[in-house]
Amino acid sequence: MNRWKKQKPAARQVSRRPNLAGEGFFGRIGYFIRRAFANMRQNVFVNAVTIGTITLALLILSLFLLVFDNLENAAENWSEKVQVTVYFNRELTPQEVAAFSSRILAIQGASRVKYVSRDEALKRFRERLRGQEALLDGVQPEILPASLEISLKKGSRESAGVETFVSNLKRIPGINEVQYGEEWVRRFNTFLNFMRLVGLLLGSFLLVAVVFIVSNTIKLTIYARRDELEVMSLVGATRFFIKAPFLIEGILQGGAGSLLALFLLFALYESFLHNAGSFLTFNPAVSGLSFLAPEYLAALFITGILLGFIGSLTSLKRFINV
Repeated sequence: MNRWKKQKPAARQVSRRPNLAGEGFFGRIGYFIRRAFANMRQNVFVNAVTIGTITLALLILSLFLLVFDNLENAAENWSEKVQVTVYFNRELTPQEVAAFSSRILAIQGASRVKYVSRDEALKRFRERLRGQEALLDGVQPEILPASLEISLKKGSRESAGVETFVSNLKRIPGINEVQYGEEWVRRFNTFLNFMRLVGLLLGSFLLVAVVFIVSNTIKLTIYARRDELEVMSLVGATRFFIKAPFLIEGILQGGAGSLLALFLLFALYESFLHNAGSFLTFNPAVSGLSFLAPEYLAALFITGILLGFIGSLTSLKRFINV
């Protein structure tokens, strides 16, 4: 009896659960993060393969996004050439120009109005025939019409928007002859819509392929440690306790892969700018070619983190019931 009483406090001390995770919520998170880093150090090769896979997959996706974004910017610049021209068979007085301009700008979709006199029209004609100006000898400005050139806002450059604007424009008294290159506008918008459709399909296909590749690669890393998962489950560890380090590890892998992919993308972009002049007929550095905007870079970084997290989460389902 005395022996049992002496050992009882010692038994009570052994049954007390050790505080491995630190104090409070942040202590547990710190423990899981340290555990994730320890797992990565113990499986350097497998983690390097996973990060490399994420890097390559995101690099392909970001390259496509870079090309598509620059094509969109080029299309936006081309769309600025969509303009409506109103012709007059006489010169307009400054008062008439101001009156027409105010009424035109009141129409929804109008961005800017510029008056082109007959003299200005002849000057432009001569510039287009540079080197053959002799053809215009004796030509007087009176044979050319004066005009108002109307630039449209971005939302009104589609075919339907231009036609609606022109119909409203013709309701202004004194405006009869209007031209806007109907066929050119229609073909341009058809090409733009086709390009966007192809970009959407290719982008969706690449994203699905990236998710599939990354998920299966992370599945291999977890499969290599299946014995560890089974042992932890047998000794009574909770699902969250088992999964948390692996999920954090997936987030770290995704973040590292996305940063490497963005670094390689920028290196390829700079290399292209400095060397493309030797095999292209134009200089990309002065042609409006631009790198991805900060919001795209942030989206790619977050995508990498989500890929690592979702890949780990779906891979863990094979060993742990969610």
